[in-house]
Amino acid sequence: MTKDDIRQVVVRVLRDIAPEIRPERLDPSANLRDALDLDSVDFMNFVVGLHAALGVDVPESDYDKLASLDACVAYLAAQRGE
Repeated sequence: MTKDDIRQVVVRVLRDIAPEIRPERLDPSANLRDALDLDSVDFMNFVVGLHAALGVDVPESDYDKLASLDACVAYLAAQRGE
C-alpha cells in the first residue's frame, strides 16, 4: 500500500466522521482536530476507523502523531512498514 493509498483511506475515515469535509480544501499540515472541529469522541472514532481500515493499533501515547493529514499518513505508513 502506497502513501497515496493510505492518504485515501485516512480521508475516507475522516469523511465517515465528518461528512461535510472537502478533502481538496484540507490543508495537509493543518491540525485535524482544529480544522475539522473534531471533539474527543470524533477523534476516538477516527482512530478506531483507521484501525479497522488499516489494521494499525494506535496507542493513546501516539495520538499526537496523527495531528495532521501529512503526519497521519507518515505515522501509519511507518507502522505498516511501508
